[in-house]
Amino acid sequence: MNGTAMSSSTTSPAPSRSAPADAAPRGDADHNPKLGQDSGSNTVKDPGDWVSGDEPMTGAQASYLKTLSEEARMPDAFEDGLSKAEASRRIDALKQQLGR
Repeated sequence: MNGTAMSSSTTSPAPSRSAPADAAPRGDADHNPKLGQDSGSNTVKDPGDWVSGDEPMTGAQASYLKTLSEEARMPDAFEDGLSKAEASRRIDALKQQLGR
């Protein structure tokens, strides 16, 4: 050998990122089926019908509810220990009262 190291690494072509042949066409890039206006839309559901509605409210719900109750000058709207469903109802009511 002449003292120079030979590189044994080779580069391979990048994998193809094309969609599978049986994939549905993407269509309009702005279309989002989750935001559909049909009656089967999952974006509008009464909090009382939520599967997890009886679970304790999330930290995000508690924080948002606290902020809204302070902005609306209704401190009694916030309570520790609310369910997710009840927190959601109160958030919706406060948002409506505040014009949001």
